[in-house]
Amino acid sequence: MAKRRIGILTAGSDSPGLNAAIRAIGKAALSEGFELIGFQDGFTGLLQNHSLPIEAAFLSNILTKGGTVLGTSKDRPHEMEETHGPQHVQSAIDTYHSLKLDGLVCLGGRDTQNSAHFLQERGLNIISLPKSIENNIATTELTIGFDTALGIASEAIDRLHSTAHANHRIIIVEITGHTAGWLTLGAGIASGADVILLPEIPYDMQSVANAILKRSQAGKRFSLVAVAEGSRSRDDVAFYERSLSLNASRRSGQDAKKVAARINRLESQFTGNTMMLASQLEQLTGLETRTTILGYLLRGGSPSATDRVLATQFGTACVSYIEKNHYGVMLAQQAGKITAVPLSEVAGKDKPIPADHPWLAGARRIGTNLGD
Repeated sequence: MAKRRIGILTAGSDSPGLNAAIRAIGKAALSEGFELIGFQDGFTGLLQNHSLPIEAAFLSNILTKGGTVLGTSKDRPHEMEETHGPQHVQSAIDTYHSLKLDGLVCLGGRDTQNSAHFLQERGLNIISLPKSIENNIATTELTIGFDTALGIASEAIDRLHSTAHANHRIIIVEITGHTAGWLTLGAGIASGADVILLPEIPYDMQSVANAILKRSQAGKRFSLVAVAEGSRSRDDVAFYERSLSLNASRRSGQDAKKVAARINRLESQFTGNTMMLASQLEQLTGLETRTTILGYLLRGGSPSATDRVLATQFGTACVSYIEKNHYGVMLAQQAGKITAVPLSEVAGKDKPIPADHPWLAGARRIGTNLGD
């Protein structure tokens, strides 16, 4: 009986814990006699057949490494068909069949899940794992990389406490999270941020300024503001909602759809202007304001122990599902256990923080201003 041949790739932004997952998949698959083929640089490697055999030596000493030994890219098959035509995507499908793969494992975030579902619909055996420092993938409680990024963000805000206190400033810390504020909320609570601004809760600028002024009047001469990059003010939300409403009332059909798409692109482009937030707070409070944008810093370094364990659980469970020929799914953690969720239930979905989530309730109880 021929050995099963399984492909594996990592796509989208890098994340701590990806190598731990690759190692777990590799070790478990090789122990079962599988052949493992790695694709370099995400879906680009699949499109261009940049592949390499993964053997035991390749998996040595990667458990604690950050990034991904396979490399990654932001090429997305589900978008390429629109921009480059179906023949471009067909090359990825041809690579899969030319290598006689029995299945393909895709590790990545929301866009990767969309691409995985897209390829599954075109006849490929796909199984995916959830990676995201923002913890924003639907149906799973935790994603690979979130715990590490949470620790880094919390430590960064901890370190900014001292300079904020010494210089009597407002320190604004921008944290990754365009559509979901899990990372900002968790880091803000863990490090004692005075204000936490999230994409899920449009903020009132005067409410934020008043909270900071109240601290200043009480003799607390500094404030820390944790803001997710996708946070929006109430004024901005109202402006774009009015624009969409006017467009709908004045246009119809394709014209209305085209203009609505442009308005949504503009909203996405100008959402989360942290520098403008800093300028407005300085004007409203009269307090010196400084901004730190953590950005890619949150993706670097060695994964936490929690992420290594989670990635190992996901990786070994992945091989178990492959043994059962159970494809077309993303593995998810639910109620602390690893299970399989149809890709159709993940693709195109968001995972915002629920309004009744205990983290939000806890933040309010300790007096944290959430901008509302």
